[in-house]
Amino acid sequence: MRYIDVMWWHHDPEYPIRLVSEIDSDNYEIRKLEFFQDGSVGFACATASQLGVELGTVPVPSISEIAGFEDFEGKELSQADFDALWTAVVE
Repeated sequence: MRYIDVMWWHHDPEYPIRLVSEIDSDNYEIRKLEFFQDGSVGFACATASQLGVELGTVPVPSISEIAGFEDFEGKELSQADFDALWTAVVE
């Protein structure tokens, strides 16, 4: 597993400004959190979702590939950091 935290720099309130994902060995999301400008947070996993958040249907690129897009800034997270965010939002 890998865990990423990506900031998306834009001004459209309909889209998240932060995406935090747990990614499997095939590079597909298995859990995701999306943070919006208004402070709301949605999530998605295999069995549930909130605020219309959905898991991606294509493999997630590496952090270096994500960094190649000018509107995105990403970093790796530890499993413990991801789990703490997930617990705070979902449970």
